[in-house]
Formats: sequence, structure tokens, C-alpha cells
Amino acid sequence: MEKEYRICSHCIMDNHSDDTIVFDSNGQCNYCKRAYYWKDKLYFPNQEGELKLQQMLAIIKKEGKGKKFDCIMGISGGLDSSYLAYLASNWNLRVLAVHIDDGYDESVTVENIRKLCEAGNIELHTIKPDDEQFNALTRAYIVAGVPNLAIPQDSVLFAYLYKMAFKYRIKYFLSGSNFALENTIQKGNTWSAFDCVNIRDINKRFGTMSIDKLPLLSTWKMLFYKYVYGMKTVQLLNYIDYNRERAIRELNSYCGYEYYGNKHLENTLTKFIQLYYFPNKFQVDKRRSHFSSMIVSGQMSREEALKEIEKPLYDPVEIERDIDLILRKLKMSRKEFEYYMSLPPVQHTAYKVSLLNKTIRKISAYRVKQRNKK
Repeated sequence: MEKEYRICSHCIMDNHSDDTIVFDSNGQCNYCKRAYYWKDKLYFPNQEGELKLQQMLAIIKKEGKGKKFDCIMGISGGLDSSYLAYLASNWNLRVLAVHIDDGYDESVTVENIRKLCEAGNIELHTIKPDDEQFNALTRAYIVAGVPNLAIPQDSVLFAYLYKMAFKYRIKYFLSGSNFALENTIQKGNTWSAFDCVNIRDINKRFGTMSIDKLPLLSTWKMLFYKYVYGMKTVQLLNYIDYNRERAIRELNSYCGYEYYGNKHLENTLTKFIQLYYFPNKFQVDKRRSHFSSMIVSGQMSREEALKEIEKPLYDPVEIERDIDLILRKLKMSRKEFEYYMSLPPVQHTAYKVSLLNKTIRKISAYRVKQRNKK
């Protein structure tokens, strides 16, 4: 029996695509309710934020004394990382920027990164993972039918980031993660990019070759970097009034930055995942999370979000071109692709997972459940 459709009375999250959503007696969902609760505790677009920012910048610069770099960050060419890199340059931080060229960068992305790093005098290291193995692993994820196709990208990126941080003795990682545009993120249909047990099992079952040339970062290794080496992650965008439209204008004025349309669309593969794979395989429209986050941070009204969500996800001609490109790289026929897309969706837990990640997931789920009871 199909469940009754419900949509939050405050944001636009719904129960169509997420089984972890809960509504209170007023029709408000647990996602934005939690976001509103944490808003004043995590996001400081005010004088308090300016004070916290200056204190953190002083700490980062002090740690960087005598070293080539003060901090490290990943730069995708997307808005969050680009704006953070721009601000870091203005704050006189010596940044080592790392970009993973997985072969799917949009042309506008490549230009955005180049113009930004040149204007900000930011040292850029572009890493290209083994093309054959990367695409073979991504193909295995589609065959496995799991939701998070971005895990190969993310795991490779963080493996390189932490490796280079260790090489240059960098202790601070600047994360583009932020409250303003990411406070209402769906908890279902995902898994950790650091679960190497899950990655290797999916590749063993559905892959076509070894992935021994791809650097992967396990949860254990990440914990080593954090608690033994002393790597610290900071989210500096939470200490400013981070507004999407203003950030786009500032970047354009600064270096001619061109916005690519919406969150995560700076890369053809991530664009495909966001606009086609998730909606068609898992009935998940990621725009609901993005627009709901903007409602909470006051950058969009609920009425505006409801109008935006009615717009088509993609241009049919453009998405077909993207799919053709991806399938050629993955060495998958259109017939194979349509067959795998037609199969029932599968969660990552259907395959082997690390005990550590499973435990972390259970603890997180329990905490969410307890908060929802309040």
C-alpha cells in the first residue's frame, strides 16, 4: 500500500524520497526543525562570527609559521569551495588547493578554477586518478544499484588531501561545508565515502578490474589523521553571512567566475547523479534539500522554493549528451544502462560494510531518533 504523500509545512522536504523523515503535530519535519534548533549554535552571520573568524584565522596562521602553507582545501570549482578560496586569499591565508580531475569537469569549471587561483595567487595541485580504474569502479556502483555514486570521487579526493597535508605538515583543512546552504540535508540513501570495506566489496562483486591504483581513505586512517596527526577541519563559511547570490556576484567581479546553474552541477558526473540518477532510481530530488536549506537561512521563501521545484530538473537534450559521454567512459551500452536503472534500488548495507562505519551509523541513527522524540 502506497503511503500518503506529505510535505513539510515549513520547508519543502517530503516523505516521497526519504523514509527517515518525521512530521510533528504542526506538520513540520524533523530536518528543518533540527536545522532551526542548531541555527544560532552553528551559524554566526554577525559580529560574533567576525570575532570567531579572526580568532580562527590567527590560530591557523600561527600553526602555519615556518611552513609553506597555512592550510589545505579541496576545490571543485563549485560555488562553496570557490567562494571559500576567494575569501581565504583575501584573508591572506597561504592555501594549498587540491583539485581532482576525474575526466568529467565541465569546461566552465576548469576556467573558473584557473581564473580564481590566478587572481588569488593560490597554489593549485591538480590530481588525475587512474582513468581506467576510476571509471571501472564508478561503473560497478551503477551495476550494484546503490545511491551514492559519488563515493569513488570523494574517497580519492580525501585520500589525496590528507596525504598532501601530511607531506607539507599542514594541520588545518578548510571545508566548504556550511550551514547556510547545507543545513537540511537528506540522511537516507547515502553511505560513508570512507568505508573501504564497502567500496572493495562492491568492486569485487561488480567491478571489471583491480582498483589498486586508486588511493582510498578508510575511516581508521581518517581517525589517525584527526586524532594522532592532529588534522583539524574548520568551516569558515559559518562565521560569515554566506549568501549564494552575493557570493556569485563577488566571484564574478573578482575573476570573471561563471555560475553553472545549481549545487553540484560543476561536474558532468555529479550533475548526472543529482539530476538523473537519484530522481529516476531512488525518486529523490536533491533540490528539495538545497532549497529547504535556503529557506532556513532566510535566502528563499517557501513559496519561491515551491515554484522552483516545479521547474524541470534538466534540459532533455543536455542530459542525453551527458549520459552518452558517461556511458562511453564507463564502457557501458545504453541497453545495459537502462537495464540496471530498471532494477530495484539497493542500499549500501546490502553489501559488506565495515564494523566501525556500521557502529557509527547506528549511533547517529539513535541520536536522531531521540531528538525526534523531543
